[in-house]
Amino acid sequence: MNPEHFALLNEARRSLPDGFKVELSGDTIVMMVSPSGIHQRNLLLVRRQFDRHAPADLLPSENTDLVSPAVGKSRNPDLTYLPGEALETSANQVPAESAAVAVELVSPSNPENDWVGKVRDYPLMGIPLYLLVDARQKTVTLFSRPDGARYHRREDVEFGETLHIPEPFGFDLVTGDLLPY
Repeated sequence: MNPEHFALLNEARRSLPDGFKVELSGDTIVMMVSPSGIHQRNLLLVRRQFDRHAPADLLPSENTDLVSPAVGKSRNPDLTYLPGEALETSANQVPAESAAVAVELVSPSNPENDWVGKVRDYPLMGIPLYLLVDARQKTVTLFSRPDGARYHRREDVEFGETLHIPEPFGFDLVTGDLLPY
């Protein structure tokens, strides 16, 4: 990662008030405000299902900075699952390639960040599964089978349908209780 970009990213993190998070995508710093109640509720409903099916060696982590210095990316998904040893650090970031999944709930104020920027960045960062919950459109989308440049598979369902989450989780995600904005 460009040292100047890293310094700017750290300065942005230090100077923002509580409730904001910061990400880096190439030359762009993305800042976001705290999520709404519906966002948090939907995230918790999704997390409960992942928690029941996560392998014992994977731990859930919310708002963890995933970094890929080689491709100049730092992203902060709403939820990820990481090997326990990845979290045995006093650093505020972990290598992105250790993540088993990135889960994002689309921000109504900046949907392009989730639908464009992260669809582009997560496969570059080596994240095998990207689950995108869009309460605006009442849809859940799973991107999978990355090749280091892009995801080769996309599956979409509407709220109320189930979506199969592949290994290492291996379960059908139930979306009937998710709320729209």
